[in-house]
Amino acid sequence: MTTAAYMTACLHDPADGYYAVRPQLGEGGDFVTAPMISQMFGELIGLWVGEMWRRLGSPSPVRLVELGPGDGTLMVDALRALAKAPGFMAAVDLWLVEPSTPLRTLQAARIAGVELQWADRLGDVPASAPLLLIANEVLDCLPARQFVRTETGWAERRIGLDAADELTFGLSPVPGGFEPPAFAQAVPIGAVLEQSSAQTALAVEIGGRVAKDGGAALLIDYGRDTPGYGDTLQALAGHTKVCPLATPGQADLTVHADFPSVAAAAVQAGAQTTPIVNQAAFLRALGIDQRAEALMTAAEAKGRLDQAERIARQHARLTSPDQMGTLFKALAIHQKGLHVAGF
Repeated sequence: MTTAAYMTACLHDPADGYYAVRPQLGEGGDFVTAPMISQMFGELIGLWVGEMWRRLGSPSPVRLVELGPGDGTLMVDALRALAKAPGFMAAVDLWLVEPSTPLRTLQAARIAGVELQWADRLGDVPASAPLLLIANEVLDCLPARQFVRTETGWAERRIGLDAADELTFGLSPVPGGFEPPAFAQAVPIGAVLEQSSAQTALAVEIGGRVAKDGGAALLIDYGRDTPGYGDTLQALAGHTKVCPLATPGQADLTVHADFPSVAAAAVQAGAQTTPIVNQAAFLRALGIDQRAEALMTAAEAKGRLDQAERIARQHARLTSPDQMGTLFKALAIHQKGLHVAGF
């Protein structure tokens, strides 16, 4: 099977898929996301949503949608900030796009004080209202196919069984219609090229939606800000990288987000996009440095030095170049003519 088909089966198989059956998030699970590191992240995203709502003219209703909301932490923190935006909570129509039953249970338990609605996919969320969409670490879990440049041309990397009936990688002829991008003509022998039709399809859907109904979508993920190549398929279990073939369905599988392709697809769908910036630059534009400093000062004034130090570590983890600061990127897809905060 293709790597894309393998990712889909491992993550979303109804009986044995990782997200469908056994998602393990947080410090005691397999991985953490930025909202779990610090409430500052979600609060700043909430401020971004509130400011974009204001720039849209404070429409009512406004459709606030989060794709892949995990355990609900980001939305809880965002709503805390949005509650201070006059009129927003009365205008908001909140949707969580989440196919995982275990995660829906976590979200329902965590998010209180606002009416929630769930959808399996973005297409199930009603249209005909301006859209404000958040997608944090969603692109990376969308499946990608892998192609390898060999001495005789391109081949597709696939997954099958070896002589011992163990999963293994192998190569097969590329399917008809495969066209490597122009930059790939110069990559070395053995280089891996990843293509995710699922990532670009989501971008087309979002782009078409904001072009028609108005609004903006914020996408944050780890990945590329320029076209490139490389094998980025990885599995995480217990915060440790493991072989992607070792325990199918029992570990999280990801690939890097291809932000240039995502942006191009959204533009083709009729939307505009911001520049692709790193997470540190985006959060700093929203005021994370000032927020962290205020929280640390308040903690120190109460004699809670350990709390101040923890806030400093959280800030560093979100913004430092050797942690999440530059590996993670941010991109907004928006209606034409809208000036997007943070970029």
